[in-house]
Amino acid sequence: MAYKTRYNPTNKSKYIGNPSNIICRSLWERRVCRYLDENVNIMRWGSEEITIPYLSPKDNKIHRYFPDFIVEKRNKNLIETIVVEVKPKKQTKPPNRKKRITRSYLRECLTYSVNEAKWESAKEFCKKRGWRFIILTEDSILP
Repeated sequence: MAYKTRYNPTNKSKYIGNPSNIICRSLWERRVCRYLDENVNIMRWGSEEITIPYLSPKDNKIHRYFPDFIVEKRNKNLIETIVVEVKPKKQTKPPNRKKRITRSYLRECLTYSVNEAKWESAKEFCKKRGWRFIILTEDSILP
């Protein structure tokens, strides 16, 4: 079942964009929003506020990727910009090869290849700007 809520930040001045339009598409994204909003080392943050073009392996066309978060974090005397994607760990690895090729398996393969294309474009996008790109899974979000 899909999960979708709005997040209302406590520290609206830290938010990049419209703070009344923050959509959480999972409980994990909601937890990350709360962390970014309440953490004193986070200077500014935004949810789906940047666009990165990528070439989709699905149709070989350019599409737009909206990473989950952009974060400006105080790291000692520096401010570091990090682009963050929140994904289930299962979607960050190639699907396990099955004995029978099912529609479900093919869908998993396609999802993984599209995600991989997005993430490669995001890494290049960030590298050109001196930023970092990270993927958070349940392993790093949950206690």
